[in-house]
Amino acid sequence: MNDSNARKHLDAKKERNREQRIEGIKRWVDYIESESADTWGPQQNAVVNDQIDAAQSVQTPASHKQYVKDVAAEIMEVSHESKNGSK
Repeated sequence: MNDSNARKHLDAKKERNREQRIEGIKRWVDYIESESADTWGPQQNAVVNDQIDAAQSVQTPASHKQYVKDVAAEIMEVSHESKNGSK
């Protein structure tokens, strides 16, 4: 496989992965719209808690931790602004 074919193969794989993630998100939205928060809330909490545990189990540089905090703060700010109707 030459470089061009390898690139096309990788791009196609990335696109398939993206499509699968979008489909998974759509299934999750359908699920949370059809079930009560009492049902899906603990499930979501378990997933998030497992992700946090996994992230904490690796040695992450302080600079990356700060970057993640900064990105999260920016997302929260944008979310807050959009809820208040301002930009």
